[in-house]
Amino acid sequence: MSTRSKSVPVPAGGGAATVPLAVLLRREVVSEKTAAERPELQVGLFSQAKKGEDYTFLKPDCERLPGVPSSSFSAFGLFDGHNGNGAAIYTKENLLSNILTAIPADLNREDWLAALPRAMVAAFVKTDKDFQTKARSSGTTVTFVIIDGLFITVASVGDSRCVLEAEGSIYHLSADHRFDASKEEVDRVTESGGDVGRLNVVGGAEIGPLRCWPGGLCLSRSIGDQDVGQFIVPVPYVKQVKLSTAGGRLIISSDGVWDVLTAEVAFNCSRTLPPEAAAEQIVKEAVQQKGLRDDTTCIVVDILPDKANLTMPHTKKQPGMGVFKNMFRKKTPSDSSSHTDREYMDPDIVEEIFEDGCAFLSKRLDSEYPVRNMFKLFICAICQVELKPSQGISVHEDSSQPGNLRRWDGPFLCQGCQEKKEAMEGKRRSRGLICSTILRLETVGQHTQSPTRAEDFAPLAIVFGGTSSSIIWTFSEF
Repeated sequence: MSTRSKSVPVPAGGGAATVPLAVLLRREVVSEKTAAERPELQVGLFSQAKKGEDYTFLKPDCERLPGVPSSSFSAFGLFDGHNGNGAAIYTKENLLSNILTAIPADLNREDWLAALPRAMVAAFVKTDKDFQTKARSSGTTVTFVIIDGLFITVASVGDSRCVLEAEGSIYHLSADHRFDASKEEVDRVTESGGDVGRLNVVGGAEIGPLRCWPGGLCLSRSIGDQDVGQFIVPVPYVKQVKLSTAGGRLIISSDGVWDVLTAEVAFNCSRTLPPEAAAEQIVKEAVQQKGLRDDTTCIVVDILPDKANLTMPHTKKQPGMGVFKNMFRKKTPSDSSSHTDREYMDPDIVEEIFEDGCAFLSKRLDSEYPVRNMFKLFICAICQVELKPSQGISVHEDSSQPGNLRRWDGPFLCQGCQEKKEAMEGKRRSRGLICSTILRLETVGQHTQSPTRAEDFAPLAIVFGGTSSSIIWTFSEF
């Protein structure tokens, strides 16, 4: 069964808020400059369902400040669920709200863009934490895209992908969080208490991709999946780029596409087509090659700036602007080049502004910005609940980071989010994992006098189909 729909602009919800006159006047000053960078977006969606666990979010007309057109942006998301659709549906319904909640409402556009990568990290973790109070077994990949003018910010966990074609080149804006794709992720999970290995079959042969046991999940990051273990973290890879005035095309697809097609093939087979037809062609190309073995979904977004803007001169950057962008962006060796050279940067290139894929919150929620000026001091950096002065716990508590970070430096977490952070870092065992461990030992104890040796688990491994160190957990196929 296939479904096809074309996105329809949906106004952002919420009533108008009372805004001081000075703030309104300041917004009017920047509105003309902002409008000059607002490209036209054309969006297409196509999906063929096998399990019905792929969900999408298309909202091309959002406003972070209701009633203020200069604060408009667009948001698109793809959620590839597994072991049920609960996590995918919950994330679709709550993620954008959690992102906006994590950013102060009164920031100007430049500071909003600079704060966005950090806010997306906090929102992913909050969404995961909140969902785990509602369900245990399901999980989802997430690829979430926010487009503000020519700026594209992508946050992702799992193995769905977002790729960009612009200026004749292809840019990968997401990361694969499969164990087979990253030894670093394998090491992180095993050091946190997980067991990573392939599925054992009779005779000792190992088959299939690397998976985390218990559970058999082949992803190292997702939202949900509480039954697998807290070391499957929701901390996203985030990348932010600025397009040239020529615009570009985004393809956001689930692994049903990328297991078959390379990014080059996906763009080549759809380049001359409008977004809706392009999304259909990409899905059909993938299904034709391997058959419909999994939900296969594709979103295509064409970013088409106003042709009048193609001749606009590149204005010189004003002193003092971009302070927050420089503080948030990932530093590179090229940062040592002359600031004057960068002021007159060629506008017709794709500029990488930010990139970070670290899995540890103490590094992603760092203090390289004036936290007391930009964020309320006594607010949890993840769930945004108010904290009493004695309640906040620094993200650097027990931190082994080098430098001058201190345990009383912000940002701060509430007790619940601190426990979540510790569990993700392997410092606190989740209750589900403890219960599973007890069950494993009780079951094995009925069959062997020495259940602490891996070789004693081998007879049961044949029965249950897992590795010798994870024999009684359910294998999760997704």
